[in-house]
Order: sequence, then C-alpha cells, then structure tokens
Amino acid sequence: MGGYIARRVLYTIPVLLGVVLFVFVLLRLIPGDPVTLFYFGQETPGAASASVGVDSTELLEQLRARYNLDKSVPHQFVLYVADLVRGDLGESIRSRKPVTQIIAEHWPATVQLTMASMAVAIAIGVGAGILSAVKRHSVIDYAAQIFAVLGVSIPQFWFGLILVFVFSIMLGWLPAISNGHGKELLMPSVTLGMAASAILARLTRSSMLEVLNRDYIRTARAKGLRERTVVWLHALRNALIPVVTMIGLEFGGLLTGTVVIEVVFIRQGLGFQLIDAITQRDYAVVQALVLLAAVVYALMNLLV
Repeated sequence: MGGYIARRVLYTIPVLLGVVLFVFVLLRLIPGDPVTLFYFGQETPGAASASVGVDSTELLEQLRARYNLDKSVPHQFVLYVADLVRGDLGESIRSRKPVTQIIAEHWPATVQLTMASMAVAIAIGVGAGILSAVKRHSVIDYAAQIFAVLGVSIPQFWFGLILVFVFSIMLGWLPAISNGHGKELLMPSVTLGMAASAILARLTRSSMLEVLNRDYIRTARAKGLRERTVVWLHALRNALIPVVTMIGLEFGGLLTGTVVIEVVFIRQGLGFQLIDAITQRDYAVVQALVLLAAVVYALMNLLV
C-alpha cells in the first residue's frame, strides 16, 4: 500500500511541474510589459514615458529588476522554481504583498463557497438520483433525468445571472453581491453546485439501478423486508461507493470552478483574485493560484 501511494505521489510531481512550466511560458507570451501596464497603464515603456511626460526608463528598469523581469525567460523560470522549492510564491506587482498573504486573506471565502456548493450538490444530486431509481419510469424519474441534462448543459455564469435577475433585481429577496454567508451565500452556492448535483444525480441513479437488480436485493425482498429497508439499508450502502469517489473529484472541480461564480457575484475569493490578476498580468499571483488549483486536483485524485 505504501509503495502504491509513493508511486502516485511520484506521478503527480511531473504533472505539477508541467503546470508550472505551461503557465509560466503562457504568461510570458502575452504581449506587453506587466510593470508598465500596472504602474503607468500602458503597454510599452515608450507609451508610459509619454503618458507621464518624463523618461520613465530608469524607474521601469528598477521595477523589472525587483521582479526579475530584466532577465531572460529561462533565467526567470529557474529563479521562480528555486523560490518555489523554498516555499516563496513571489510578490504581487499590484499590491506588493507576498502572494502567500493574498492567499491567506482570500481562501476562506472560496472554501466557504465550495463547502456550501458541495452540500447543495450532495443534497439535490444524491436525493434526486435515489428517487429517480426507486421511482423508475415515473414522472419523478423523468423530471430528475431532465434536471440532470439541464444541469450539465446550462453554463454556470448564465444560470447565475438568471438567479441575480430574478431573485435580486425583480423580487429583491437576495443580495446580488456575495461577500458573506447566510443569504449572501445562497445564490452562488446553488449556481456552483447545480452542475455537480446533476452529475451526482445521474451517477446515483445508474448505481442504484445496478444494485437493485442484484441477487442479494432479490433475496432481501423475498424474505419479506419492507421496500424502504431494502433500499436504505441494503441497496444504498453499496450504491454510494462510486458516488463517494465522484464527490471527492467534484470537490476539486468546485474549488476551481469558483473562479467564474466569484466574478458573477463579486465575491472576494481566490477565483476573483485570479481573474483580476490575469487582467493586470500579475504574474506571481496567477502562477501561484493556478498551481494551487493543480495541487488541489492532485490531492483529491490521491485521496479518492
């Protein structure tokens, strides 16, 4: 068992290194200079000098040296990996804060949204899947299957905007901006958890139908056990084995899926910070958050 876990961990390391290299190179391929873009709002040093009316070359060189941008791309990558090995994720160009501090400030909002969305997905998805299997070929079954198809088909951002329009603008029941918990967390958690609940509903239904057709279930029914006992005590326990595995994988997906939802509901979590950093070309923040998402996926794959 220990050898198997060690092999899985070793296989994960090249994947993470590939993610680091891919994101690093991709950011450097984007035209423009992040220092001049942030500090002067311009794409090039010449435009930056024209915008402020003075020669900004010396200042720009100092700022580039501060973030190792004055070196060649391969040299930058070597320095970045060396910092990663030491646990240094770098410094944000925008706020001049350590990236670890930014993560520490904003991860609670993302984790809170992920946990709430997971609860929504399990409650709706597993419940709908069980009812659909038990009431096969009924109205409930057809409704659950339609829900599953719509859940995986409708884009999350569009569904979130519809919820905002209906429950915030038209009815005024819920706040459109989500920066806390309680009512503020309801719409984003439902939006994020809807696709996962549809996947869990389909998997639960198929797993339950497979288990309900097995011999030991027929034996339990032949003994005169009530259908409720057969379903809840005998069938469900075995049917949930693949569902639990999928829940673990979906948790990683929900954690990274918060990016779009946090932008829609202006929730100040890691996903919102990632989009903001991409638009500002804040290299250190983008690289750290993408790496964090990859690590989460890798850990969930190891655990389940």
